[in-house]
Amino acid sequence: MPKPLKTLIASTLMVAGITCQTAVWAQENTDTQTADEWADWGDLDEPAEASPLMLAGFAELAVGARLHNDAAIGQNVTLQDARVQLQADYALSASTLSFRGDLYYDGVVNSVETQIRELAWQGNLGVLGEWGRKFDAKLGQQVLTWGTGDYVFLNDMFPKDYQSFFAGRDDEYLKAPSLSAKLSGYFDVANIDVVVTPQFEPDNGITGEYFSFFSPQAQMNVAPGFRVLDKNEPDSAEWAVRIYKTLGQTELAFYGYRGFNKTPMAADEQGLPRYSRLNVWGASAVKPMGPGLAKAEYAYHDAIEDSDGNNPLVPNSQHRFLVGYEQELVANLTGSVQWYMEKTVDHDALLANSYWPQYEQEANRHVVTTQLMYRALRQTLTLNWFNFYSPTDSDGYMKFRATYSPVDDWQVNGGFNLFYGNEPHTFYSQFEDASNVYASFRYFY
Repeated sequence: MPKPLKTLIASTLMVAGITCQTAVWAQENTDTQTADEWADWGDLDEPAEASPLMLAGFAELAVGARLHNDAAIGQNVTLQDARVQLQADYALSASTLSFRGDLYYDGVVNSVETQIRELAWQGNLGVLGEWGRKFDAKLGQQVLTWGTGDYVFLNDMFPKDYQSFFAGRDDEYLKAPSLSAKLSGYFDVANIDVVVTPQFEPDNGITGEYFSFFSPQAQMNVAPGFRVLDKNEPDSAEWAVRIYKTLGQTELAFYGYRGFNKTPMAADEQGLPRYSRLNVWGASAVKPMGPGLAKAEYAYHDAIEDSDGNNPLVPNSQHRFLVGYEQELVANLTGSVQWYMEKTVDHDALLANSYWPQYEQEANRHVVTTQLMYRALRQTLTLNWFNFYSPTDSDGYMKFRATYSPVDDWQVNGGFNLFYGNEPHTFYSQFEDASNVYASFRYFY
């Protein structure tokens, strides 16, 4: 220690009579700070507490146009959105309130629309005691999903929005919200999710506002813009359950659903569309294999209103199978492939009783999907190519999307949806005139 500083400390001790321990403290701290500096530190404000409210969102402009004229629809515009989304999360002491809401102008139907994608409370049930700590709950409007398929859904019976998907809106809008209660339990033997939706929530399917579809009665594409009558809307709740566990490196899950077909494929005695009752049971497995990830899923769609398959007004039961594999092919390039099959139960009875047997699908309908995803420019550019092809129907659907986001504040998207096929009545081929290109700009705030 420098001699002048030692002299100063010794003098201070003699005058003030400070204890030896205090002297050591003064010596160690005087080496780096003066008394005035310590006084200044006391004037600093205490750090502000983090706000429990988090706000975010985005504004987006999106446009899309048809590649071919559609005789059933008198306009070529397939997407014309001006959208604002607000996101808000409020942290309570042991839970969270979440909100996701969209306000947008839809130029295709010339209408201002709102959608509450999430308005829910989520938290642990520890307030109920030791047993309650094993459960989480989420109550309110929310987007739900489970299963293993990419754009192929076997056990996922939560609502979808296929009009948004085909038009080129962001993939987040493929999953539609529902007003549900979800209870999740975590145990050593297995984990469980139980979802109750008190009011049936259907898919937003192709109904004629944006895209036409094939009508067996008219034997051509139509665009009636129809709606299901209130009397044909289910008034019962939907129940869904998933039990899942990881054994070694394998993720296993078992599923159950009690509700209704998500699309109005059934008809009443007057031939008007309605939703028929449906139970679904299934299982899935996901496991690392070689340099990639393998997956398999099975579901039995039980048409309980038509156990023999001879009612032409109700779709038949089906077994559904999926196997898939994905891996990184080279740096920044990921590839995947899926094989999917729908096996219709009592297919002979279906053909014998159908009003239009020539338009019924094959007993075993196969679909093969392939995907390539490439990320470049330091992960700011993503190119995603996905193709569905059905060898039994000789038709398919190819979608491509490019996303560029060089900064956090904004994002540009563009791509196309291309439908193709040989027969006008098969699933993908019926939308051939819906093929479109689209682009969007999204600003985050």
